[in-house]
Amino acid sequence: MNATIVGHDGKLRCRWCGAAPEFLHYHDTEWGFPVRDDQRLFEKLSLEGFQSGLSWRTILAKRENFRAAFHNFDFDRIANYTERDLDRLLEDEGIVRHRGKIEAVINNAQRAQELIKREGSLAAFIWRYEPGRSQLAKPQTASISAQSTALSKELKKQGWKFVGPTTVYAFMQAMGLINDHVEDCAIRVKVEAARQHFQRPGEAIGSL
Repeated sequence: MNATIVGHDGKLRCRWCGAAPEFLHYHDTEWGFPVRDDQRLFEKLSLEGFQSGLSWRTILAKRENFRAAFHNFDFDRIANYTERDLDRLLEDEGIVRHRGKIEAVINNAQRAQELIKREGSLAAFIWRYEPGRSQLAKPQTASISAQSTALSKELKKQGWKFVGPTTVYAFMQAMGLINDHVEDCAIRVKVEAARQHFQRPGEAIGSL
């Protein structure tokens, strides 16, 4: 019952979007809407990695800085970063200057290139892990799932870093593999409609 708040338009929304001013637009226009664009998928996995141990508010507030610093998360470009780029990023006060996380993005860009050569696209690979309806937890009651654990395990096997099962679950929530808006949230219906019209790049594991 207390999982919602009343928005500026009088409609109910997920309670978390009222925690910070910048959350509302993100909640209403991005979170949970399905994505198949490889660059956006890579960006989100990277930002979720940066969020590890921090708050999403911190990362969202710096997102434009991250995009500028990492060339809009063009993984083909990031894969060729040099020590000079690493030094540049470590000196950039606009982002989270964590050497391990920055190095992970560079490493993951190279792994993304390899994955795309094998699978055709990041989306084709990632969307195989979309859970079936019967496998979903009640909205916003889980922080990990069998699918996020499986995807995390496979990414790690391929050499990706900072892609633990909790990080991957948050990524899946945000990129629309799960509609985790609470039942009474006005945006849940919009996300569900978007998911129904979404052209998936492949069959999902545990599909309906």
